[in-house]
Amino acid sequence: MRDHGRAGTLREQAERLHRLSVEATDDGRPALAARRLRQALDLLAWNSGRDDGEGDGLVARLLISLAHAEAEQGRSELGMELLDEAQRRAPAGELAIVHAQRGLMHLRMGSSTQALRELDIAAPLLLDGDRVELARVLLNRSVIHLTTGRIRQARDDARRSAHLAHTHDHPVIAAKALHNDGYCDLLLGDVPAALGVFARVERLYQDVNPGFLPVLALDRARALLAVGLTDEAGHTLDRAIDGFRRQRLMQDYAEAELARAQCALDAGRHDEARDWARRAETHFRRRGSAAWARRAELMRLRSDLARGAAPRTVARRAWELAARFAELAMPDDGEMARLVSVRALIAAGHLTAAATTATAPSRKGSRPRGEPLDVRLMRHLAEAELADAQGLPGRALRKVRSGLTLIDSHRGTLGSLDMLTGVAALGADLAAHGLRAALEGSSPRQVFAWSERCRAQAFRFRPTRAPEDEQTAEALAELRQLAQQMHADEAAGRRRPALRRRCLELEQVIRERGWQLPGVGERLAPAPAAAVREALDEDGFALVSLLNVDGGLLALVLVNGRCHLHRLSAYEPVAEAARRLAGDLNAQAGRNLRPAMRAVIEASVQRQLGVISDALGAPLRQALSGARGIVLIPTMGLSAVPWGLLPELRGRPLAVAPSALVWLAARRAAEPFVRDGSSSVLVAGPDLEHAEREIERLGAVHPKARTLRGGSATVSATLSALDGASFAHFATHGHHERENVLFSRLDLADGPLMAHDLQRLDRTPGHVVLSACDVGQAVVRAGDELLGFTAALLYLGTSTVISSLTRVPDAVAEQVMMAYHRGVALGASPADALASAAEGEPACTFVCFGAG
Repeated sequence: MRDHGRAGTLREQAERLHRLSVEATDDGRPALAARRLRQALDLLAWNSGRDDGEGDGLVARLLISLAHAEAEQGRSELGMELLDEAQRRAPAGELAIVHAQRGLMHLRMGSSTQALRELDIAAPLLLDGDRVELARVLLNRSVIHLTTGRIRQARDDARRSAHLAHTHDHPVIAAKALHNDGYCDLLLGDVPAALGVFARVERLYQDVNPGFLPVLALDRARALLAVGLTDEAGHTLDRAIDGFRRQRLMQDYAEAELARAQCALDAGRHDEARDWARRAETHFRRRGSAAWARRAELMRLRSDLARGAAPRTVARRAWELAARFAELAMPDDGEMARLVSVRALIAAGHLTAAATTATAPSRKGSRPRGEPLDVRLMRHLAEAELADAQGLPGRALRKVRSGLTLIDSHRGTLGSLDMLTGVAALGADLAAHGLRAALEGSSPRQVFAWSERCRAQAFRFRPTRAPEDEQTAEALAELRQLAQQMHADEAAGRRRPALRRRCLELEQVIRERGWQLPGVGERLAPAPAAAVREALDEDGFALVSLLNVDGGLLALVLVNGRCHLHRLSAYEPVAEAARRLAGDLNAQAGRNLRPAMRAVIEASVQRQLGVISDALGAPLRQALSGARGIVLIPTMGLSAVPWGLLPELRGRPLAVAPSALVWLAARRAAEPFVRDGSSSVLVAGPDLEHAEREIERLGAVHPKARTLRGGSATVSATLSALDGASFAHFATHGHHERENVLFSRLDLADGPLMAHDLQRLDRTPGHVVLSACDVGQAVVRAGDELLGFTAALLYLGTSTVISSLTRVPDAVAEQVMMAYHRGVALGASPADALASAAEGEPACTFVCFGAG
């Protein structure tokens, strides 16, 4: 005889454990969910052979949930066996749940076709049933549509799921549905919109579903990879991987490893990319995720191709993978595999096979909204390489040009300087191929045109005004307050690492808010060579543009209407000399050097200048033979050279710019200097011995200038004075933040004025002088894209910036600045005034950036 009271109690306990297991699953803790589910099944003695009709429905639900929990921990085969058992036990009303769970498991294993078939069975069965379960089915079906590129259907399902979740008070599903909605934006190429949605989802997950935060981090990293921010994506993925490891979410763990491989590949670390891809492939295979394992294998092959390893093997295996992806209805992966095979065949010298593979039937154009950007860029690169190998350079350059146009269109959707400069990395291979093809053509004019098409393209796009929302304002206010505390600690000889950590957290909050800004779409057309030559002739200048192509240093010289190409030396020894020179000059600026040490440093300075001068002597001499001054376009690490110290350039007017286009645009925008200083601003910062005296003396040169000093030199007062001013001079401490360059700063009375703050100005001053150490430095990204305080001013429309690349002794800075201002006030151009003021000062590392 049955004890109905005890049976009821056991059933209630099992139901309670089931509810708790669902909460654990929703929170991303499958191991905890599995323990609770096995406890519940043991209570019901489910494997005792007893056929208890009353309990079978509950047993089936428990088995369904356990199947998912086991699969999430990497035991997919066991999960499928549990589902089969659940289907045998489930009453008719529970069959929809079985199909829904089987669909989810196929989805997680990468089997989209089977997953969609199961969910399409489940959805109609739930229309008049469990509406929360229907919301889950729609949520998972939206993921399938995302993976197969059906973005409209994905968004429809995600929004229907969200509506049902809100109606039936299920915030976890509602948050996940919003997450999928944001991923739709990402696949449509709108990274700022996606990151904006992800920020909202993060707040929801923190409240209702913290276990899902690593999954969100993985998708945020994918968004950052889509704009070339590989370092930031890598840091985000490291946090996600740690979370997945602790939660035993093995599918997500392996997906994060695969994304880490993409980070390394995009950053040019090919061996590291191969290692990450191999690890991910191993974990996918252990889990039974065959489709994902093939994706990881494709990434490994891409790494091998980049390393130049066994191209014939890569070609064969990539072609086989393309066929497998076609069988799995994974068209984007199949197309990428086909293109990898084409490039590998070209590398192996099998041009006939490459041409055949390149024209093989593919699924181009089959997706409603087109392919992912990385696939389209890979196609342009493969077709350009094939055309080049077939002796069709014109066709090759057309393919490169159209690929770079895709990058431009993508860049136009972005508003933050961070992303505008980062996205160049996506087209680095295309740009390099275009330059190599132009060099093979032996036309210096064509090489010049291509160099301008491939470098500092972010300057063609105006950044969006910085956000002034409450969250950003609060973070900025706290950051300034902490910076003041850290400054006081430094003066007192104290260190509080917690303050620095908090500053980094706040900087990240502000930076991420900036990533959400949409682009304004405005862009400058490339600079025609004829317009550059005309402007150079008017000024009596020549242009020297440096390039690093495949490790070789080249120089283009535009002088007297003609263009010349110089093949110089290896790039790296010259870059190493530039690095050593910067270190020596910083050491030389120390106050208490012993004579012997000073002599050693000065000798090293001369050696490094000699290395740079020897490498660049020929183009510089040619330029100066027909011009009185130079516009110099450096590349990569050579952006850190204080060019005025080179023997050939001492006393010569010199303007340094990221590209000829930037120089030309700045020159056109430059306004005549107002001699009485009526629209000028002079700012003295705190704790700088000569600042007050420098500003006072400059006031005599610019009698009508607005002066901010002492307690009046606050950030808000300074920004207000700068907005619309024609000229500004800062005598302050400066700091270049290499790890977070948009927070490079000038010290003011109430805290730092950061490069980020400049984006709040409606109109930056046309002419800015930074009598502060280091703030002429920049971090140089792929494509010679610059980030730093000086670069931020140039991006925002300032025509000329005078700033230093290293520390400058106070006495030298004050003397040079006074002479510079007197020259400008008498009508000299900034480049002429600085050349005259700095002549004979071996410790002067001030540079004229922009128009000159």
